[in-house]
Amino acid sequence: MQADLFTPVQLGRYTLVNRMVMAPLTRNRAGAGNVPQSMNVEYYRQRASAGLIISEGSQISPTAVGYLGTPGIHSAEQIAGWKQVTDAVHSRKGRIFLQLWHCGRVSHPSLLPNGMLPVAPSAIRPAGHAHTMEGVQEFVTPHALSVAEIHGIVDDFRQAAKNALAAGFDGVEIHAANGYLIDQFIRDGSNQRDDEYGGSLENRSRFLLEILAAVIEVWQADRVGIRISPINAFNDMHDSNPQQTFEYIAAALNPYHPAYLHVTEWGLPGADQTGPGFDFQHLRTIFKGTYITNSGYTKTSANAAIAAGTADLVAFGKLFIANPDLPERFAQDAALNIPDVNTFYGGNSVGYTDYPAL
Repeated sequence: MQADLFTPVQLGRYTLVNRMVMAPLTRNRAGAGNVPQSMNVEYYRQRASAGLIISEGSQISPTAVGYLGTPGIHSAEQIAGWKQVTDAVHSRKGRIFLQLWHCGRVSHPSLLPNGMLPVAPSAIRPAGHAHTMEGVQEFVTPHALSVAEIHGIVDDFRQAAKNALAAGFDGVEIHAANGYLIDQFIRDGSNQRDDEYGGSLENRSRFLLEILAAVIEVWQADRVGIRISPINAFNDMHDSNPQQTFEYIAAALNPYHPAYLHVTEWGLPGADQTGPGFDFQHLRTIFKGTYITNSGYTKTSANAAIAAGTADLVAFGKLFIANPDLPERFAQDAALNIPDVNTFYGGNSVGYTDYPAL
C-alpha cells in the first residue's frame, strides 16, 4: 500500500502517528525574560495532533538573541516554562522537538548583554534591519569569533541541549538554516575566514559537525535533527556553489546517523531565483536518513512527495498557524482557515490561539 501523510512512520526511537510536521515558527510571543508563558502552552497544546511539532527557535544563550519576544532555553525560568509546554503536548500524546538557535550576526547590540556586538564567522555586516525596543535599526558589523569563542558557543549548544532534556522535550533540532549563525559558517558569502573554520568545505562545515557531536553526547543521535536551507537568501545569504556545499553537508552528516535532515526547499519570497536550479532530489539521495521537506506544500503535493519517495515527512508552517487541527481537516478534506499575516509576529492571543478547530 502506498504511503501518504496518514501512514505512521518511524523517526529514530519514535513511531509518529502521521507524517505531518509542524514547522518551527517564530511568533514573538514569549513573556518577560524570554520565558514561554501560558498562551504559548495553549498554542502548542492545540497543535499536538501533528506527527511531530518542532518548536519555534529558542536561543541557546543570552548572546544568541536576534529578535524581541522569542523564547530561550538557557535559564531556569525558561526551562520551567518549556516544561509546561511539553507536558501539554504529551497530555495529548503528541511529540515535540526543541529547535536550538543562535542568530549570530542577525542581531543588534540593543538586544544583547551590555550592548555587545553580534557575533559571526567574519566581520561582514549583512544588509537588513533589526527590530529593537527603539524601533527598526540597521544591522551592524559583527564581531568575528575567535577559535576559543567558537568552542565556547559549541559548549553553549551542549548546555542548551541538556536544558531541553530537562524541559521534557522528545528531541532537538539544530537550526543550521535561514542565515543564522551555523548557516553563516557554512556559506562562503558570510564566511571568509582563513583558519580551520573557513575556506574549504571541510572547514566551513566544522562548526555544525562539532555542535552535532556535542548535542548527540546529550541526546543520542536518534533524537537529534538538523535543518538547512540551501538556497534561502534570507538575511543576506548566498553561496558561490550551493549544490556542492550542501551535498557535502548532507554526506558529512551520514556518519552521525541523526534522526532526520529537515530541508527548506525555497528561497526568499520574491527574490531573483534565476540561474541554475538546485537539485533537491540529488541531495535527498545523498543523505541516508529520514528526510523532511518544507516549502509551501498542500495536502495533494505532500502526498505526492511521500508517494514518490522524495520526502519521508512534510513540514507545514502557515497551515498549522491557522489550523490547529490540520491533520483532522486533511483527513476530512475540510475547509481550511486562512492565516492572518498581520498577526504572525508579536501580539496577544488574537491570530495565535483563537483559530477555530472543526
